[in-house]
Amino acid sequence: MNLKRIGLDTSKAVFTLHGVDHDEKAVLRRNMRRAEMEAFFAKLPPTHVALEACGGSHHWGRRLAAMGHTVQLIPPQYVKPFVRRGKNDRNDAEAISEAAARPDMPSVPVKSAEQQAEAIVLSARELLVRQRTQLVNAVRGHAAEFGVIAAKTISQLPGLLDAVAAAETVPATAKEMLAFLGAQVAQLDGQIAELERRMKQQHKANPVSQLLAEVPGIGPIGALSLALTIDPGRFQSGRHFAAWLGLTPKEHSTGGRQRLGGISRAGNERLRQLLVLGATAVIRFAKPGSKSASAWLLALLERKPRKRRVGHDGDRGSVSGQQDGRRAGGRGCRGRLTRSQVPGCKESCRR
Repeated sequence: MNLKRIGLDTSKAVFTLHGVDHDEKAVLRRNMRRAEMEAFFAKLPPTHVALEACGGSHHWGRRLAAMGHTVQLIPPQYVKPFVRRGKNDRNDAEAISEAAARPDMPSVPVKSAEQQAEAIVLSARELLVRQRTQLVNAVRGHAAEFGVIAAKTISQLPGLLDAVAAAETVPATAKEMLAFLGAQVAQLDGQIAELERRMKQQHKANPVSQLLAEVPGIGPIGALSLALTIDPGRFQSGRHFAAWLGLTPKEHSTGGRQRLGGISRAGNERLRQLLVLGATAVIRFAKPGSKSASAWLLALLERKPRKRRVGHDGDRGSVSGQQDGRRAGGRGCRGRLTRSQVPGCKESCRR
């Protein structure tokens, strides 16, 4: 079979193939079980194989590349426009093949097994942090049902549990269950601390992570997350990285009129969150004479409220101030409110 390109739609058990010849005519349309995949591709001559980028696609990318095939991983958002009416596995495989035919189609590099293994600690810690937050919120909610409240932050949880235990109005069954939830939080605290210890060891062994940690606002966790997730060679400049990460405005321009909205929020949400938190920390303590406060940042803070400046990256203006304020907890108006309605707003969009 003389194939030019194969679009491969992956799943848990059944894979769908769409192959075209050198005249771009479909000559292969079939479903295949997982156990049949390697035997089928081993018999083929070196072929261009395109897949949607996902966690499992990197495994198949490594396996197919080892057989001599050229593997291309395409982001799903770039495949979606090629899907015809009526979504099904065969249409998805055909859309992947059509997207791969575009010469300027962006692709995702295939990760090695070691790269994926090192990054598991990041997702594991994030999962445990979410579970701890859920437990803490559950304890607060149940305690409030009996009139026992405490200040915010996880550090106030022990005091809340002590107040519940001492309250005479709280039934014994409720005290027992809240104590159980508190013990689960303490267990997660220990597990998160252990993961953070391992992350610090990885950070010390990673030269790229150590370089990133020298940037103001980036700590060991943020530096390691960036080093394990991003391939710097893919980006021509910081502006390209900001656009990939979703920190640039989403454009709705037409008729020669430029209209910029909020940030696009494309890319990795966790990395964007870490960078926004780091920028918030730098801006919070920025003052003349500090090492982390450049002359540009100080001049920027004189013109704009602090919360509206969070999100600006090194290209000095790739992110709209309205969205910056909203993502950082401020009240970005996007031109819909008057200046008097937004406390601290110095914009002149509408007066």
